[in-house]
Amino acid sequence: MKTTNESRARIPVGDLRRALPLASVLLVLVAGLLAWSGVRQWRDARLTEEVERARDTAATAVQSTYAAQTQQLAKRLAAAPVKAALASGDTAAAVAALREGWAGVEHVEILDGSLEAHYQDPATYGFSKLALLEAGMQGDAVAARVVKDGKATVFGLAAAVPQGVVYVRLPLARLTSGFDAVAVSGDGYLALRQGAFSVRERGNASLSEGAEVMAHAVGKTGLRVAAAVPDSESGPLGLGAIASLIAAGVLGLLALLALLVLRGGIRLPTFGKQKGAMVEDTDEPTLGEALLREPPPPPAGGTRTAPKDEYTQAEAKTVEVDPGIFRAYDIRGIVGQSLSIEVAELIGLAIGSVMRDEDLNDIVVGRDGRLSGPDLIGGLIEGLRKAGRNVIDIGLAPTPVAYFGAYHLRTGSSVAVTGSHNPPDYNGFKIVVGGQTLSGDAITDLYERIRDNRLFIANVRGDLQQRDVSADYIQRIADDVQLERPLKVVVDAGNGVAGDIAPQLLEAIGAEVIPLYCDVDGTFPNHHPDPSEPHNLEDLIQTVKRFDADIGLAFDGDGDRLGVVTKEGAIIFPDRLLMLFAADVLERNPGALIIYDVKCTGKLQGWVLRHGGTPMMWKTGHSLIKAKMRETGAELAGEMSGHFFFQERWYGFDDGLYSAARLLEILANRAETPSEVLAELPDGVSTPEIKVAVDEGTPHAIVERFVEGASFEGARLSTIDGLRADWDDGWGLVRASNTTPILVLRFEADNTEALERIKTEFRTRLQALAPELTMTF
Repeated sequence: MKTTNESRARIPVGDLRRALPLASVLLVLVAGLLAWSGVRQWRDARLTEEVERARDTAATAVQSTYAAQTQQLAKRLAAAPVKAALASGDTAAAVAALREGWAGVEHVEILDGSLEAHYQDPATYGFSKLALLEAGMQGDAVAARVVKDGKATVFGLAAAVPQGVVYVRLPLARLTSGFDAVAVSGDGYLALRQGAFSVRERGNASLSEGAEVMAHAVGKTGLRVAAAVPDSESGPLGLGAIASLIAAGVLGLLALLALLVLRGGIRLPTFGKQKGAMVEDTDEPTLGEALLREPPPPPAGGTRTAPKDEYTQAEAKTVEVDPGIFRAYDIRGIVGQSLSIEVAELIGLAIGSVMRDEDLNDIVVGRDGRLSGPDLIGGLIEGLRKAGRNVIDIGLAPTPVAYFGAYHLRTGSSVAVTGSHNPPDYNGFKIVVGGQTLSGDAITDLYERIRDNRLFIANVRGDLQQRDVSADYIQRIADDVQLERPLKVVVDAGNGVAGDIAPQLLEAIGAEVIPLYCDVDGTFPNHHPDPSEPHNLEDLIQTVKRFDADIGLAFDGDGDRLGVVTKEGAIIFPDRLLMLFAADVLERNPGALIIYDVKCTGKLQGWVLRHGGTPMMWKTGHSLIKAKMRETGAELAGEMSGHFFFQERWYGFDDGLYSAARLLEILANRAETPSEVLAELPDGVSTPEIKVAVDEGTPHAIVERFVEGASFEGARLSTIDGLRADWDDGWGLVRASNTTPILVLRFEADNTEALERIKTEFRTRLQALAPELTMTF
């Protein structure tokens, strides 16, 4: 008779054999699921690669045909017969010479540069055609766009001539022939787009809404090729295609082994405690009973580790990262010098590592219209996914739409790849993690993580989804804001990313919109997208007058700042707009806190108090203002730069588009004209922001020296951000920019004499401290 100890040592072969049929079925099912998932992912990846190749081929072909036609017009304008005809004023001969031998040309005309007759009825003549002609007169280069000419959509060219402007109409096929010839899978989608208009579409049109995610610019033409593929899901447990197929193969082999055991092809001997002694199957405890009697020992090291620890440390970085791109409010640098795909990937890894530490899994990313955007966002996404974060790519979108996406999609985190109002060769990253905009030490920490290699790579890559939230954004605002009466509005997006969505949004709330420079073009060919600079508003002022519009609105490159001009051409500075917003908010929220930055008018404090609110002056910087709003529970905030932050009825982030909607809502509710309403706001004699260039790395040191021992007789001094001196009849400010190597100054007074006195006091002290500077005031 066997002893008890021997019985406990034996393996219950009978139980294992009884469990094999069910185990075999489960193994086959799981193996089948994994195999199907692997094949599906492989097909999806192959489709994505095919569509991306088709997109790039189409973009190259369109750029080639575009260049051929613009060069053709430039060449003909330089030809002797055309030059002679133009010099003699014989426009008919010039037109004939231009047309001669140019295959496919449908129409050529030379128009007077004032275009006065055509502006009498612009809707009939065509807004897009007028915009092309205006662009053609801006410089020496030939302008080219897809335009509406009558009822037809055509490819138009325009260029300046002594008599005004020459217009050439070509059939659309002259531009799109290369795009039309590209082979596209029926499951994918390609579109040639200009602004919000799809010039040509190929493939599965149901994918059109999400196609901006994979869009690529066609050189500097203002056109882009958008692309999309059906959504692809990762495999079970986050396994990729190859891993799924390998796992399916392993499980299939196990199922085969189980089948052989069942059919007797393989025997499972049981060995007792005595070495080599075979033991027959007995009435041993089942596996479940054995587990109940003696629970298994814990794994080595104690309890099972949490998913958070399923990471490996990243290999030491081989890419040099410039610490200077990590600024006070965001990350910003020059593409090709301090920013690259590799740097973007490291930034993504750093952000993902921060999210890992805070147990945050999902993040929204979007980009503006700069030509470097697709590459940088690709690197960013790669880094985030390596860190195990699930990424939702909303594609081409203004920064506030990316912020909105974090709320709407419940991620709480977002990154907008944008150069904001900086020159075209700049780009950067505005980052929100867990509902907080990163700034200061949090931005510095990202650099230190990269420098010290405190980056972690997850064992399972994060997912990637494409999602377009533009329609949701517009609907959310339009459900809350509607105009009591229509207003005619000119919208100048400066060829920034707001041009795609701003006209749609304002039309959705009831405005009549006249678009100006709303085609997204990352080269910003018409003017720089910075409404804080008065010279950037000149075209807007002229267009408002020309169309007899009620008001003109301007947006910066990523749509988070707003500029305003009246029909008379007056520029309404943002601090005065904040007065209007504050009065409106305080009607519904008496006693609410209103925050404004140190560059705002001195009349704002008294205005807020008279309307029953609580004023607070704070540091300049969108991230710093948002942090102060969270800390204090403020309902509204604004900056002289044109950032406005509405907590009341909105989410508290800076949003130029939403601010424009709220402004039109206020103006449409008043019986007076918009100009009359805005003229009622308190005003003084003031300067715009004055910028004095300094050497890189020196602005803060200069301001610190300025503050040391500063003595302005009769003035109240504030040093929360630079130095602001307030007198009874005006004030002056000098502070260091946190984004570019400049000093920022602003002055305001009750009259011109007081203004000049205050400017002189600041200029004299600044010249004494830094005589090498060139004063611009």
